[in-house]
Amino acid sequence: MNVGKAELSNIGPKETRKRLLMGGAMLAVGVVLAVVFAHAGVSRGWYAALFLPFWMGTLAVSQARKKT
Repeated sequence: MNVGKAELSNIGPKETRKRLLMGGAMLAVGVVLAVVFAHAGVSRGWYAALFLPFWMGTLAVSQARKKT
């Protein structure tokens, strides 16, 4: 039994656009914070705080691309 691949999506175009915008914004926040940290000369431990915006940004962009 060979079934064609059906497009499965849990979110509509409006929610996809919203997640893509939020993901891009969070990635931009991560980049800006990384630049600020580099110029301010903060200790290496503070760079761990960059995990959160980069993780949120990549998660949102991934969800938007896969429509889940």
